Amino acid sequence: MYSRKPFYIIVAVLFLAGLALMLQRHFVYEVPWMPGEKRQIWSIEAKVEFEAQGKPVKASLAIPGSQPGFTLMNESAASPGYGLSFVEANGSSRAEWTIRNAQGHQELYYKVDMMHDPFAKAPLSTQAPAMMAVEVAEPYATAMDQVLSLAKERSADGITLTRELIKELNNRGQNAELLAQYKAPGPLLVELLHRAAVPARLLQGLQLEDGRRRQPLINLLQVYEGESYELFNPETGAQGLQEQQLLWEYHSSPVLDLVGGNNSRVTFTMLQQEQPTNIALAKKFDQPSWIDVSLYNLPLEEQALFKGILLVPIGVLVVVFLRIIVGVKTSGTFMPVLIAMAFIQTSLITGLVGFLIIVGTGLILRSYLSHLNLLLVARISAVIIMVIGIIGFFSIMAYQLGLTEGMKITFFPMIILAWTIERMSILWEEEGPKEVVKQGGGSLMVAVVAFLAMNSEIVRHITFNFLGLQLIVMAVVLLLGNYTGYRLTELKRFKPLVDEYNTDGHKHD
Repeated sequence: MYSRKPFYIIVAVLFLAGLALMLQRHFVYEVPWMPGEKRQIWSIEAKVEFEAQGKPVKASLAIPGSQPGFTLMNESAASPGYGLSFVEANGSSRAEWTIRNAQGHQELYYKVDMMHDPFAKAPLSTQAPAMMAVEVAEPYATAMDQVLSLAKERSADGITLTRELIKELNNRGQNAELLAQYKAPGPLLVELLHRAAVPARLLQGLQLEDGRRRQPLINLLQVYEGESYELFNPETGAQGLQEQQLLWEYHSSPVLDLVGGNNSRVTFTMLQQEQPTNIALAKKFDQPSWIDVSLYNLPLEEQALFKGILLVPIGVLVVVFLRIIVGVKTSGTFMPVLIAMAFIQTSLITGLVGFLIIVGTGLILRSYLSHLNLLLVARISAVIIMVIGIIGFFSIMAYQLGLTEGMKITFFPMIILAWTIERMSILWEEEGPKEVVKQGGGSLMVAVVAFLAMNSEIVRHITFNFLGLQLIVMAVVLLLGNYTGYRLTELKRFKPLVDEYNTDGHKHD
């Protein structure tokens, strides 16, 4: 007896491979399951202003890169008359403007687009910075030691010590008031932590607010505990990177390094916008790889072609289910799928009306040809010519009447329609009009169901973005093809038995 085990293994492999490809597209390349999702894009412009002194100028601005929560999408700079380079120095990226001679007020602009991205990877260094021993004059040294002593009693490590120090400085006691005159909270905390042998350094961040202009950077404290670290806001004590907070400089370098000018400052303007997910991700993954099984790597013309082709397996699945499980009779095996494809181009109502007009008119003309006793090839050829003539005639009539929707009737597959007319005509002669209505109506019903499935925005999105779905559809079709039970339409034959059983059971009671 033939074993079905290899068959089920093949089906399982197809299903699991398709599911794995879909999950890989979602979790690795961040393609959403549902259509219409958008990604938040922040456009940030840094404005550098300074007074040039009539000699060579070199301005170096720290610029951000991809980081936790954000992915860099685009960057540009405006600097008339200046040379511009993007350079890497000590692991950090900088925009560097240079000019041989400049005089007076100068303005330089740098613009970057950052996409809000929960999958973005962290670039922050896990290597603790070197600690510097700083000589502190009295009475500040004594005040720092007293604050440290109180905070150490209520802490267990460097992270908790930082929290307690921020609380102590915000309590505004006598020592806190004195130290506030010594240094700003950020540099003061770094010095306090170094004094306690805890590695820490200052970073520069930007609080993102839509439409804000002339926004300054804020200090953020990075405190290390072994190979891990934690971020703190020295002003508020907030722990961790807060929502809508972007790290601008995270290598403890100067935000702006200027030679040949003075009175410099950097301010930021930001604007929030949204982009469709597919456009945003296409920019993020602009370097395709063999493992990125995506149609977005193809030219647009081929993409448009595949958007229609990849819907065909969905229509095929509908036909297989309705014919094998439900038992709907159709005129031709997969003719309903091609009709459904035409409905997608024409719209459902226009397609149904056009199909009925073409097939009805074709059957009338075909009935005349049956009296001529033509050979099959000649008869089919004549029907094809008639179908083309009918389509052309009704397209002209629709145009003359101003019904532009009617012109879309040209999207119908003419050869398939010709064969449909031929089969229905023969069926009419052999089985009668009842069977023609049954198979014709079944074909239209299956075509409408296939159209509704294929025209769904969710189905379009999934079929185009998750090619692994094709393997899953293949596995389901193979399983359906293995079904040998009763069709749903055949169950009506057992209705008399059910009625008899119910009657007998009632009498027995």
